[in-house]
Amino acid sequence: MKVTANGLQIEVDDTGGEGRPVVLLIMGLGMQLVAWPNGFVQQLVDAGFRVVRHDNRDIGLSQGFDHVGTGNIVWETVRHRLGLKVRSAYTLQDMTQDSIGVLDALGIAKAHVVGASMGGMIAQRLAASAPHRTASLVSIMSSSGARGLPGPRREVTAMLMRRPLGRSEAELVAHSVKLLRLIQSPAYPQTDEELAERLTFSMRRSYRPAGLMRQMLAIGADEDRPQILPRIQRPTLVLHGEADALVPIACGKDSAERIPGSKFIAIPGMGHDLPPQVCTILANHIAPFAHAVDAKDKQ
Repeated sequence: MKVTANGLQIEVDDTGGEGRPVVLLIMGLGMQLVAWPNGFVQQLVDAGFRVVRHDNRDIGLSQGFDHVGTGNIVWETVRHRLGLKVRSAYTLQDMTQDSIGVLDALGIAKAHVVGASMGGMIAQRLAASAPHRTASLVSIMSSSGARGLPGPRREVTAMLMRRPLGRSEAELVAHSVKLLRLIQSPAYPQTDEELAERLTFSMRRSYRPAGLMRQMLAIGADEDRPQILPRIQRPTLVLHGEADALVPIACGKDSAERIPGSKFIAIPGMGHDLPPQVCTILANHIAPFAHAVDAKDKQ
């Protein structure tokens, strides 16, 4: 369903029913709400939660920003490397307000905010700027964004810079499979057929590469988050894969070190994806953590 959030039309999925503590799932760069696997959502529902996930602005079935253009990603990357301000059509704080707007539209006062990758960055901002709406924060495979942190492995960067061989669905899917193969969890590999099936489903639901570019610029423009993280006062859990080739584990450790009282858990064999086995591991960390927070808040 669509709701009006922060003045935008945002696509939302709401599972588990009212009267339960809420988990708000925020997905990463260019990824749709369906990138949170249904099995993961069901595990959280079975653990007693109402689970809300949404398409971020400019992606999936949510409102787009094609009218503002994409900007020059190459030039803005150069500006970022030179320490200059990156120019973006909107900011991660704007996207944070979208997530808060989703809670408003659904009449939810407070949620356990769970974000993956870029979604973790948005979740961090939500916890810092709206602690009264945040029951707890769970940051997964994400980063503080501090300068000097390690970036993707060389082969991943090279693949990110490579263009698809063509514009057909099959060529676009094949290109994305090559990238996912590089960043997937080595302990829990998925076959090319499984990756292609998931990518085809997502692409047929929505394909918006320009939105991905604008979100990438929003990440590049988000320079002050390292200074904001120490303001977070809500209970925080930072989860990161030891084998993450896209956002190295040092980035997760840095986030945890900047957030007072946070708990950091490294997950062996996990990369930058959510295969079923990793989803179970994550759910088994998130559910008891969130329940413990709720129990303490009731005391």
